[in-house]
Amino acid sequence: MTERHAELDAAIERVIVAARAHLTAVKAADGRADDDEVWQAYVDLNNASCEYDELMLDMFGEVTPWDVEPIDPEGADRHFGADADVVGGDDPHPHVISVRQRRDYQVPSVTALLRVAEAARRSASVEDEAGEALDSVGEAVLELIQAGDGSLGALDIPELESLDGVVIVAEVESGLNPEAYADADAAGPFELGAGDRVVDRLDEHAYINLDDDTLDDAEGLDDAEGEDSLR
Repeated sequence: MTERHAELDAAIERVIVAARAHLTAVKAADGRADDDEVWQAYVDLNNASCEYDELMLDMFGEVTPWDVEPIDPEGADRHFGADADVVGGDDPHPHVISVRQRRDYQVPSVTALLRVAEAARRSASVEDEAGEALDSVGEAVLELIQAGDGSLGALDIPELESLDGVVIVAEVESGLNPEAYADADAAGPFELGAGDRVVDRLDEHAYINLDDDTLDDAEGLDDAEGEDSLR
């Protein structure tokens, strides 16, 4: 065996060892996100694969299926846009973004809304027995949201006419803990803390208000069409 063959054999052994170490780390993390051991094992496997790939190309002009680039172990986190040494309060960027939305609706027909909510309940229910009948628009809207997995998109139906709404994006110091508020507390979960900061508020308008010039042009067009119809 030549020296260069021995070097290549040693390189592939490092790939095998690194792959096994990566597999062990992944199993130990069991799906845990941002696990340090998994990340370090990934870097080791990447660099071992890159070294083997380069040796194969240099010695025999052959390539591997691996399209990898070396990662600096000391600056690996910066390489991927993160910094593992910056944690907690040392990070100048906030970790939690809060999006708060309010949207109002007009109910053209209470009967129609109750009917579509009852249908949504029946289609989403896995029980044979029907629940209590819905007797208010609030219960109907809640039923629609629950049937739509909590999405406000479930309310985009003809039985509800969208009115104005508002969306607030804020940087907050900590995430929401719903259990900290009573079920009847509608204000507490939406209040901002002393250290929180509103980034911006976006107003949603259901109808576009045309300016006076546009209205005048539209009225003039209607008048002209009327005159043409009389000729």
